Amino acid sequence: MGSMSIWHWVIVLVVVVLLFGTKKLGNVGSDIGKAVKGFKDGVKGEEEKSAANPANPASPTQQVADKSTIDVETREKHRS
Repeated sequence: MGSMSIWHWVIVLVVVVLLFGTKKLGNVGSDIGKAVKGFKDGVKGEEEKSAANPANPASPTQQVADKSTIDVETREKHRS
């Protein structure tokens, strides 16, 4: 009674599919896959960057923005 048999897991899977639907579960799986791939690419990019230039660390003012990052300058509004 303490261990879960294969039938318990099949019933749990059927209930989850009925609750969320296959389309939503597919979207969640695809989003998780994209996140993992992005994380791996980020780690790989950092390792390559540090291996290519170990003697000259980048200064904080020379940060390179991602292509999807929009760099803006903020200004305060003054009410007249």
